[in-house]
Amino acid sequence: MFNTLTRRALLAAAAGSALLLSTPAFAAAKQGAAVTNTYNDWFRIGAAAQENWRIVGDPDDPNIAHVIGHDRKVGDAAQKVMAVYPRPSSAYDVAITQILSVFAAKGLDTEVLAYNFKKDDVRGQAALTYAESNGYDLILSMGSESTAWLYGKYQGGKLPVISVCSKDPVLLGQAKGYDQGTSTNFALTSLNMPVEVQISYISQVLPDMKNMGILVDGRNVSAVETQAKPMGAYARQRGLQVIDMALTDPKNAKAELQTLVADAVALMRKSDPTLERSLFWMTGSTAVFCEIETVNAHADRVPVLSVVPEVVNGTPASAVLSIGISFESNAHLAAIYAGEVLAKRKTAGSMSVGIVSPPDIAINFKKAREIGLRVPFNFFESATYIYGYDGKLVRNLRVASITSSSK
Repeated sequence: MFNTLTRRALLAAAAGSALLLSTPAFAAAKQGAAVTNTYNDWFRIGAAAQENWRIVGDPDDPNIAHVIGHDRKVGDAAQKVMAVYPRPSSAYDVAITQILSVFAAKGLDTEVLAYNFKKDDVRGQAALTYAESNGYDLILSMGSESTAWLYGKYQGGKLPVISVCSKDPVLLGQAKGYDQGTSTNFALTSLNMPVEVQISYISQVLPDMKNMGILVDGRNVSAVETQAKPMGAYARQRGLQVIDMALTDPKNAKAELQTLVADAVALMRKSDPTLERSLFWMTGSTAVFCEIETVNAHADRVPVLSVVPEVVNGTPASAVLSIGISFESNAHLAAIYAGEVLAKRKTAGSMSVGIVSPPDIAINFKKAREIGLRVPFNFFESATYIYGYDGKLVRNLRVASITSSSK
């Protein structure tokens, strides 16, 4: 399907749509024919979604996957959604699973075409052409990279776009304010919570904090601009010593983090010998949080707080605490937005920036005991995810209360 367009490097987008419809790959999927599951390298759905959905791969393009009901064929659904991926990510696996679960719970007669455009302009344009030419009703933009690309290439386009797993659109210049819509074909959601809110929570854990090490992938523009820089500036205004810890090569993250964290601990000790007033704040950079075990190994007793709740779990590869918006909660909100658009109750551009409130709190009490961190009781009361002293999950409230000012 799309790979045929890419290989031929078609310049006329409209001319490509007829070709797409006639390719053997699309025909095979349309008939529900058996195909090789070549999408496994980048696309997965969790057990919660598998109860209602199945995946049909594309024999000619491993970067395409159709998600349909168990008793359906591709093309049977009344409405069609395209989910545009930039690359593989466990975050997107969590998000699409939640979106599909919400679609099923709402009884939406829809199907999803997941397409990995691999951050390639030609592939991306081919996907948009196909969606417009084949009656798609909505595009889901998976991740900040997809959202940035679509915002730059498709603002004012024919189809509505809803962002998922994407950083703060106001700080990235994609929205003018949090309490208003874009007045375009985009409805935007955010994985971020305001840094002043973050600090207010952190201050309850470490009221006399002196040092903050900020962990970020220097090549992850959205994490740098919407998380690391704003937090660093705000923390410095409050008199904290901020240690900027940016990866220069994500492929060498493990080795870089070993040095960055060890050096930061040594610096923290100069003003905080017992390390009781220091903190590592981990941004939503995949290259960083995937190395949480490495960070823990060199952090001594300095607590690691992640903005990604999924980084807290019952294994040694866990942050002690997270205060943020989980991929699952953000995706749930995006799915609600999608339902409103598909039902034509609202237009994408009329909906304000979607932010989950209150934030998700995740706690690993086993890790807290290991480093001697005292967790405020009100955190325990409101936590979405709690792992006990044995590392076992003892609370999972799944999706936090979601509020939106959209009317």
